[in-house]
Amino acid sequence: MRTQGILDGLNPEQKRAVLQTRGTVCILAGAGSGKTTTITRRIAWQVASGAFPAERILAVTFTDKAATEMRSRLKTLGADGVAARTFHAAALGQLRWLAPGRLGEILPSKGLIVRRIANCLPRPHCFRHASDLAGEIERAKNRRISPANYLETLGEHQPPLPPDLMLRVYETYEREKREADMIDFEDLLELAIRLFEEDEQAAALFRERYHAFTVDEYQDVNLLQQTLLDLWLGGREELCAVGDDYQAIYGFTGATPDYLLALPERFVRATVVTLESNYRSTAQVLELANRLIPKLGGAVKSLRATRESGIEPERHVLANPAEEKKYLVERIAALAREGLAFEEMAVLVRSNARAADFEEALAEAEIPFQGSSLLEREAARYLLRRAASLGTGELASGVRRIAHAQGWVETPPKRLGDREMTRLADLGRLVRLAKELAGGELDGTGYVAEIRRRFDPRAAGRGVHLLTYHRAKGLEFTVVFLPRLEEKEIPCALSSSKHEELAEERRLFYVGLTRAKDRLFLSWTEKARPSRFLGELGLVEARPMALADIESRPAGFEPLRAWRRSRAQEDGVPAFHVFSNRALVEIASTRPGSLAELAEVRGVGPQKLERYGEEVLAVLSSEDRPLEDVSA
Repeated sequence: MRTQGILDGLNPEQKRAVLQTRGTVCILAGAGSGKTTTITRRIAWQVASGAFPAERILAVTFTDKAATEMRSRLKTLGADGVAARTFHAAALGQLRWLAPGRLGEILPSKGLIVRRIANCLPRPHCFRHASDLAGEIERAKNRRISPANYLETLGEHQPPLPPDLMLRVYETYEREKREADMIDFEDLLELAIRLFEEDEQAAALFRERYHAFTVDEYQDVNLLQQTLLDLWLGGREELCAVGDDYQAIYGFTGATPDYLLALPERFVRATVVTLESNYRSTAQVLELANRLIPKLGGAVKSLRATRESGIEPERHVLANPAEEKKYLVERIAALAREGLAFEEMAVLVRSNARAADFEEALAEAEIPFQGSSLLEREAARYLLRRAASLGTGELASGVRRIAHAQGWVETPPKRLGDREMTRLADLGRLVRLAKELAGGELDGTGYVAEIRRRFDPRAAGRGVHLLTYHRAKGLEFTVVFLPRLEEKEIPCALSSSKHEELAEERRLFYVGLTRAKDRLFLSWTEKARPSRFLGELGLVEARPMALADIESRPAGFEPLRAWRRSRAQEDGVPAFHVFSNRALVEIASTRPGSLAELAEVRGVGPQKLERYGEEVLAVLSSEDRPLEDVSA
């Protein structure tokens, strides 16, 4: 096996990770730091150096696109015998190989069953978007929560339906799926877990075949995937995990960065490598993004630019949303006249409901766009089909009637999922436009034609990228616009005052900032309250911390954090190696009084208990002492 070229162009930290071919390696990869290059080179070096044959290595990631990219790079590096798959594809292959009798027909989408179940619910719940209900089922299954213990595990989580109705949907979904001899994607992982737990021979055959594992985007692993990975390892330590806890933005699916951050504790001989050299963005973009680091917690990663200096990010405060859309369209057009292709620009928003606002503005300005379209979404398609038969004079009332029949209300409930919020926003927009267009001789056919003219992206795969922050993850653009940086937008209105939900919104904003290569434009409106995250960047005066925000960090947290900082400096390790922020919050909340009680706190394992337990109890004890004792 040739080794020529595998180490070429790597920086010292990347090379350190690549050369560590055995044991557990935890790669904390900042945005734009070349993580895919690093892990594919490491796998290639494992093969070239003789550490593992290619056919004994399994690399897993989260999307088919990422797996395809990994296979392509490995082939170029001479390691094309390595299996690179998604978690679900890997589980499917293992079941076909070791237990084909356990497989049923794979359900392509939960919506096929869930929509039928939802139609039988009482009003207004029957109008709830099937995707929201399917998402709730996925949330439960990713946490290995069955219908039998669904209600008792809800805690403060609010499902998209009243709990008893949501349970009915979940139970009916599982029953209909079972009766049809079908399985969904979560079932693939669960069946593989049960196979390896129940069949020692199957587990032995698998472990004989695969000896080393690489997991990309490890911050996105959920309980279901982690459980399967543990069974793959079978007590071995040949694991390379790469991820960035700053880009952990899928908590709603059950994903958590805790598994990534806990690796050094779980595998005491683990090699931790932090990648901070950024090859994507200018120093000006990175300087702004790095201002969020004190609030991000976790594993500290301060991105360093490797590119030449660029242009300072711009901020714009507009009078109202209409003026903001006008500014954005004019700026995009100006950049295009300067020679920048539309495809090199992106507009990022928090939700699909907000994206539709900018769809309309771009379409009216005849600027091509891609990535979002009102015309492709279910609610709009249904309404426009029905509206086409409306006659002149009944356009406004007819469209309004059709929208009401789909469950539209002028004032939607406050706590809605993104899909349902988008659906209601789409219906509301179509009702408003029908009212605006109804003054002339326009009938239903003309109305539909006008809507298609306004919202048709015109050129699939071309034009300005109009994306949510979630969909933009992993992508990069020469110019990025971040409009509507306001409270209830980001953080979104659904984000409660719970610390972890706000923390995920902050990470989402960080993802948006770090998509930009050369130019970054931030904007908000005068009449709205600027996002608290702008205050953390120093772009607006930081708003006073709300009582709910203060309560999310319990008394005792700050003294524990100060102790952690001191102990980390003393030990020469990152602060998160001592305890994560989440663990400190748990400790401060429960206030254990003994080592036995401290051991019950999530995030406190045996080794941390032995190493830090007495000191933690001493910090808590000093906090509990009366004022006169302290002064003494």
